[in-house]
Amino acid sequence: MASEKGTWPENVGILAMEIYFPSQYVDQEELEAFDGVSAGKYTIGLGQKRMGFCSDLEDINSLCMTVVHNLMQKTGTGLRSSHMQHAYDFYKPDLSSEYPVVDGRLSIQSYLGALDQCYRRYRQKAAARPGGSPVTVDSFDAVLFHSPFGKLVQKSLARLVFNDFLQADDATVAEKYPGLEELRGKTLEESYFDRDVEKAFMERSRDQFEKKTRPSLLLASNVGNMYTPSLYSCLVSLLVSKKPDELTGTRIALFSYGSGLASSLFSIRVATSNGSGSRLEALLACVSDVMSRLESRQKVPPQVFADTMKLREESHHLAPYQPKGDPSVLFPGTYYLTGIDEKHRRQYSRAT
Repeated sequence: MASEKGTWPENVGILAMEIYFPSQYVDQEELEAFDGVSAGKYTIGLGQKRMGFCSDLEDINSLCMTVVHNLMQKTGTGLRSSHMQHAYDFYKPDLSSEYPVVDGRLSIQSYLGALDQCYRRYRQKAAARPGGSPVTVDSFDAVLFHSPFGKLVQKSLARLVFNDFLQADDATVAEKYPGLEELRGKTLEESYFDRDVEKAFMERSRDQFEKKTRPSLLLASNVGNMYTPSLYSCLVSLLVSKKPDELTGTRIALFSYGSGLASSLFSIRVATSNGSGSRLEALLACVSDVMSRLESRQKVPPQVFADTMKLREESHHLAPYQPKGDPSVLFPGTYYLTGIDEKHRRQYSRAT
């Protein structure tokens, strides 16, 4: 839908392509003879000359892996790192409930462990690039994280500084981390719940956190855990907290995480703004109403919140069901559920 504030964007489209097909084929004339069908049934009737096929070595998963990997090899993906592993840190085995089963201690360890792995690989890839230089937290103007809650984000930045500390040479440690030399013998694996390490690096990274990360927590601290989009709510928060000239040319690190688990660390650079009408200005205009929307929300008593959550629990799988919420409290333009029929078909409307 065209924007009411401007024109259609230009030069938006397909940037790269890759196609895969099996390495074997069967000639259709030969197949006609083999199948004992009339000549031309496949070649004329279907217009087919040859037909590719897969053996039991390939399936839909391998086909997807092949084509995506080939595409990335040809076009590159930019500097990023990813880590995945199987973990029951946070999962939803009960489909009758909206709530997950959470292993709090394992959840923290899984998150920080994934962060360690991604940061290690990111640094390795950066160093392997032609002319690559060592990457530390100082390499970034802002560092953003998947944010279940603010304290974990603060611990995460401290964790990156701890990684830098362990990788630094003795001279750098003496210069940048005086008084922490006794922690040089610590390892990443044994330090997830080490209070001495956590306290020391939370304190050492305090100024960096205030400068590089706290501005990104505006929405997280005022809305709560958004789960999947939480990292990008942090990016929005950073954008609305800065002026265009403060953003131009900055390098931002972003850590994305999903329980179970999958994670990635990548960086972006804010392109130079050409003033009024630039893409940066247009991007900032898209989120310019965030502060006003936050301030226009209605505060409700804890009892109303508790009653609302209880209603969600009780009605989660009901059909038919007529929602009891008041549409008048929604922001204009919000889509909302108007009803569920006996076949679980859902109907929606849009608030005006």
